[in-house]
Amino acid sequence: MDIKKDFDSREILQLVTFRLGNEEFSLDILKVQEIIRHMDLTRVPRTPEFVDGVINLRGRVIPVLDLRKRFGLKEDEKTNETRIIVVDIDNTTVGLKVDAVSEVLRLPADTVEPPPAIVTGAESDYIKGVGKLDGRLLILLDVAKILTHTEKDALGTVQTAA
Repeated sequence: MDIKKDFDSREILQLVTFRLGNEEFSLDILKVQEIIRHMDLTRVPRTPEFVDGVINLRGRVIPVLDLRKRFGLKEDEKTNETRIIVVDIDNTTVGLKVDAVSEVLRLPADTVEPPPAIVTGAESDYIKGVGKLDGRLLILLDVAKILTHTEKDALGTVQTAA
């Protein structure tokens, strides 16, 4: 991945930051439809392990992905800070369950570096880069790459079948 091609160095990125454990992640704010409190989920049989279930959000059935499970992190208990970030991934609306949403911030693109070579590969295609801000490191996610094409198709089926 060539970070220089992904961002204009003069660009200011607007990001929604969130926590999974002690790590800070971020998404482009333009990919976020809304952020909601965690709600009861309906489990759907034969879905990938990282799909916690579906929710009914104002008449729309939306699959919810547990980003802890997706990223291979240890499961944690739901708390009052647990949130679902509703995003659009290639015309499929999904919820991303996170430990807490931190803030919306502006990050100069020239402070973003490519991910270290040790974390690159097929399993980490969804990492766009690492941003530095006031001594903090933010992992920038490419929401479009969190799911494979097969997984997107399967979740589209869950959305329409439920």
